[in-house]
Amino acid sequence: MKTVVTAGEIVVEIMATRVGQTFLEPGPLIGPFPSGAPAIFIDQVGRLGQPCGMISSVGADDFGTINIERLRASGVDTSAIAVHEGAATGSAFVRYNADGSRNFVYNIAHSACGLMALDGAGEALIERADHVHVMGSSLFSAGAIEVTKTAVERIKARGGTLSFDPNVRPELLADGMREALHWMAARCDVFLPSGAELFLFTRSQVEEDAVAEILAGGCSVVVLKKGSEGAVHYDRAGRTALPAFRAEEVDPTGAGDCFGAGFVCAWLRGEAPADALRLANACGALAVAKKGPMEGTAFRAEIDAFLASQNEVDAA
Repeated sequence: MKTVVTAGEIVVEIMATRVGQTFLEPGPLIGPFPSGAPAIFIDQVGRLGQPCGMISSVGADDFGTINIERLRASGVDTSAIAVHEGAATGSAFVRYNADGSRNFVYNIAHSACGLMALDGAGEALIERADHVHVMGSSLFSAGAIEVTKTAVERIKARGGTLSFDPNVRPELLADGMREALHWMAARCDVFLPSGAELFLFTRSQVEEDAVAEILAGGCSVVVLKKGSEGAVHYDRAGRTALPAFRAEEVDPTGAGDCFGAGFVCAWLRGEAPADALRLANACGALAVAKKGPMEGTAFRAEIDAFLASQNEVDAA
């Protein structure tokens, strides 16, 4: 099987427990949970049985330890995750609004993540990788951009592929990020936007026309994530849409990352669009059912059991 690599932020996430709670006064919180968009993605990839690894940095602290131990337990190669004495692991505090939106307070660029660099272990991981996945949130500093661009250039140069999820959050936009986002979009084979992110790199603001622009630019596949409405797969052969599975939403954090992992693994294995979307939708549905960004990532046996239960529901 093909080996997947990602690079970017590893953080702990600490969450408000009440909808409408603010960070302007004391309130109940829950955490820490292992997190970071690329970490959630690669955790789900590992649990799907795909060979994979991650390039990142954490502090020599409990927060770094719980992340590394979690990823290792899921089958992720953590050899290229550097541990830095004297630097704190990154963090993300999240609160939930009544309209379903979320707000974050991040410490990434000035945490151990900001020390991310390409060392011998990272070089070795890139050398054996067939596919690189990039999250827009991971382009948070000049150093992170350099590491990510190097991975993309080397893997693509020898015939590998790139998937790109813009995952743009206003709280993370920084100098250089916009240019890096466009750089990734121009080189990706699989584009995985959510909602209006589809139009970040197009002249048209109409879905089908925007997709046509992206495919004409060299991208092979566009998968538009629509949350509870499901997802739509576009390639040069046409359009495939699949509704989302019904799921009781406990926490939406990480659902898109898990969806992306499911789709990328299926795509790398040559599965048909409908089958790839079905696996991706299952990963997303299981992700929202648990509190915590990485708590809903599932092993393949759990996903297969979920899909079997959905078949029974459909048959009934």
